[in-house]
Amino acid sequence: MQWERLLSLQKQGVKNKRLRTEENETRLGFEVDYDRIIFSSAFRSLQDKTQVIPLSKTSFVHTRLTHSLEVSVVGRSLGRTVGKAIIEKHPHLSKIHGHHFNDFGAIVAAAALAHDIGNPPFGHSGEKAMGSYFLNGEGKRFKDNLTEKEYQDLVDFEGNANGFKILTETRNGVEGGLRLSYATLGAFMKYPKESLPKKPTAHVADKKFGFFQSEKEFFEEVATNLGMLKRNGNSLSFSRHPLAYLVEAADDICYTIIDFEDGINLGLIEEEFALEYLINLVKENINTSKYQELKHTADRLAYLRSLAISTLIQEAASIFIENEESILKGEFSVPLLSKSKYTAQIDDIIKLSVAKIYQSKEVLEKEIAGYTILNTLLHAITTAFENKQNSSETHYDKLVLKLVGNFNKDEISVYDYLMESCFYISKLTDGNALQIFHKIKGSL
Repeated sequence: MQWERLLSLQKQGVKNKRLRTEENETRLGFEVDYDRIIFSSAFRSLQDKTQVIPLSKTSFVHTRLTHSLEVSVVGRSLGRTVGKAIIEKHPHLSKIHGHHFNDFGAIVAAAALAHDIGNPPFGHSGEKAMGSYFLNGEGKRFKDNLTEKEYQDLVDFEGNANGFKILTETRNGVEGGLRLSYATLGAFMKYPKESLPKKPTAHVADKKFGFFQSEKEFFEEVATNLGMLKRNGNSLSFSRHPLAYLVEAADDICYTIIDFEDGINLGLIEEEFALEYLINLVKENINTSKYQELKHTADRLAYLRSLAISTLIQEAASIFIENEESILKGEFSVPLLSKSKYTAQIDDIIKLSVAKIYQSKEVLEKEIAGYTILNTLLHAITTAFENKQNSSETHYDKLVLKLVGNFNKDEISVYDYLMESCFYISKLTDGNALQIFHKIKGSL
């Protein structure tokens, strides 16, 4: 892969090639990407999608929105640090093509800002709940009307693929969704493959999938334009855009450290015990005298959190720069931080978070509620579409379909209306999903 192609400013629907040397420096195309994401309704909805505790009423717990903003900030620092080294190593990117190291930061920041934009209500448990409806629930009745890959899109409903759909799908006459640059879309795509075959290799890019069959054609256009490398034989699969590794690292850094902090603030992890874990991570960089001057646990926690994030940013950037050649060849097969000298300390923090936070009673109870809520919504909407297609639509079905709105096609495939059902539900906030659930159940 070549950086001059990977940094493409091309956008959907624009035929003329966009050159970096012709960009307006006061409003660079990659920065426009960031603005379009942050002003989108899909991004705003993240304020009512919680990061750790579903439907939490606790004000200091992170939502998906605050998490995404923090990942974006970390991503910008990672991108700039790496970009400076890349420009120094490949000076033609600046001298001939006009790129600046801040371009890398802007691309990673925008992709990181959008990284959770496709997550349904109730986070990863929401993904599993939606998939379970089609795999084990009443949605299994649709299997015979779908291709193998279409069915897999549904039973493994994937927030990353849904995010690509939100960012790129033409709707209501708006061509190309948010019309982001191909470079930002490439950095967004952590799993540049279709849903089948499932996990064909141990490569990190094969862990999940990055687009639904409905976006297959445009996905291939973006990947080809960027010069991403095809892989895995007959299936549509590419090596990652290099900057996707930085988006992933920014997310890994934030959920490792900040979810841990949320657990402490919720009282799920003992403060003194937690501080020891963070000290183990930053002991090489800690200013002992400054730390000892901090009298309150909250201040010590804030200091250690900031130092831990800074430490891991420098670590991830260094690993990327050291492995740039293998990354460009598509041969780097693991997340950046899996190569970190801090792997043991990171694993300790994650293990404690899993035991104390992700498997806490409050989280488990709300995840169970999420299953019931999303299964109820899916069944009501898919049944309404099904009855409409079979000419057996009831008045109730018509009312349900009015919720979905702006979908006026009379003849659509089973796959299309199932995806439309999932797409509608995926954009709901936790609170919206709960409200509609109560209305469907007859509670006013």
